[in-house]
Amino acid sequence: MGSSAEFRKIFAAEPGAAAGVSFARFAELALYHPAAGYYTANRVRVGSQREADFKTATTVGPVFGELVVAAVERLLGPGQAAGHDFIEIGAEPGGGILRDQPHPFRSYRTIRYGETYAFTDRCVVFSNELFDAQQFHRVVARGGAWRELGVALRDGALAEVELEVPTPEVAAGLSRLPAAAGREGYIIDLPLRTEPLLARIVAPPWRGLFLAFDYGRTWRELVEEIPGGTARTYYRHKMGTNLLDRPGEQDITCHVCWDWLEDGLRRAGFGEPVTESQESFLVRYAGAALEAITAADAGRVTTRKRAAMQLIHPGNMGQKFQALHALRK
Repeated sequence: MGSSAEFRKIFAAEPGAAAGVSFARFAELALYHPAAGYYTANRVRVGSQREADFKTATTVGPVFGELVVAAVERLLGPGQAAGHDFIEIGAEPGGGILRDQPHPFRSYRTIRYGETYAFTDRCVVFSNELFDAQQFHRVVARGGAWRELGVALRDGALAEVELEVPTPEVAAGLSRLPAAAGREGYIIDLPLRTEPLLARIVAPPWRGLFLAFDYGRTWRELVEEIPGGTARTYYRHKMGTNLLDRPGEQDITCHVCWDWLEDGLRRAGFGEPVTESQESFLVRYAGAALEAITAADAGRVTTRKRAAMQLIHPGNMGQKFQALHALRK
């Protein structure tokens, strides 16, 4: 596991570190650097353990996988699962929602960070919190214009700065942004790296179901309702806002933009994408499986019942996460 001191040495060697690099580049190093990256380190990230940093739907145990299977079978249609390979992108080492579980698919495999993306003719391509794990850019409204935020190393400490010239990625996306006038200090976190990631997944001509669980907002919400941006950190099950603290040792994330991902699916020839809450998705497409879980051992609160409630309860994961799904036939 790397340390923040080790990260600062790595960052100091980055071209432009003294003047400032984009926040996306800082996050790329903090999350994915081979020697000091959060996601490349051999560490516990997901789980209920004290040393873990956050929980996901996979934390509740096999129930999530069972409900996903039931929902996928419903979306594909009767008897169709056997003709599809289930491919999970972004599973943690040793993880996977169908690991060691029976399933109805032609095959099941995971694609982890750094592995080649390979798809078959007919697939279910699944991910859970993959898109929010991508590095992102940040902009702030200043003096009637949008300025890109970056990170610099000043007197041995990391500091937030405004870049003199926006990076090509942000410059290309400035036309998306609303007028900066009257929005002084408004911050927008731009998950620009999610679009090429989606393109990498859907560009091959596979047919089947795309299903991604994540947390995000619409573009309107991002530019009109969240003036402080959506970026935050997770460390030891606590959410924070100091994005420069503990680089390489804490998760750094922001909300994805569902509109961008929906548009990418449409361009790739998918049917009309649907984004809905995790609660709505599981109740709508895995309702029978949920009823079977709640009906079992009537009158008792079992581990499986508790897990199902965590997944669908609005005050827990039910409204915090959303599911984006679309079919390509």
